[in-house]
Amino acid sequence: MLTLATTTPGEPEIFASLQGEGPSLGRPSVFVRLSRCNLACHWCDTAYTWRFAGDNRPHRDDLTFDRGDNQLTLDEAEVAARIGALGGNRLVVTGGEPLLQGAALARLVALLPAMHVEIETNGTVAPHAALDPQVHQYNVSPKLAHSGNPADLALPPERLAAWALDPRAFFKFVVASPDDLAEVRTLAERHAIAPDRVFIMPEGTHPSILTERLRWLAPLVLAEGWRITDRLHIHLYGDTRGT
Repeated sequence: MLTLATTTPGEPEIFASLQGEGPSLGRPSVFVRLSRCNLACHWCDTAYTWRFAGDNRPHRDDLTFDRGDNQLTLDEAEVAARIGALGGNRLVVTGGEPLLQGAALARLVALLPAMHVEIETNGTVAPHAALDPQVHQYNVSPKLAHSGNPADLALPPERLAAWALDPRAFFKFVVASPDDLAEVRTLAERHAIAPDRVFIMPEGTHPSILTERLRWLAPLVLAEGWRITDRLHIHLYGDTRGT
């Protein structure tokens, strides 16, 4: 069984759209959003996947969500059928933290026709042994200090080192201020991450905020030789579920 997020109560967040971030930006994709996360970013724009009633981990909106309305379980065959009905040849599994459900994900992917499989992860969880061979791309988003997560939880050195050695892994760092780039530089140097595998993305859930931050980010990223990524889905659809 897989535990999924919902678009509306009782409806799993499985949808077709354009990939909005990272190395596959703009590619038509089928998305599956899973529920549950082991981190708690205070600016998280999918807090409905983890901040249920009784979870007091801090979040800037200070909202809590009803678990019954925002989470459901489906067996892998049902999820595979819904993915197949949407067509396409690229699957993006996001969250929450998808690798918390690695064994069930492995069973799901095994049921699908040949697809390019991307996993979006915060980088703290090792891939399940049965899932890893079926994944073509990992979009690893280590959480910097401004996320509010303690470094010993969010940035385990052994996991970052393992991702750095995996050519399928691209690193996407969410940045809110120019000061955050020093932390990215330290991590990239420590783990010998090639510049063309480092993506810098502005934090924000409104197009005007993203545009303003992209303007000051661009010259800084250019100077480092990294790559920059927008959040295309926010510009197209706003901060909405199922897009």
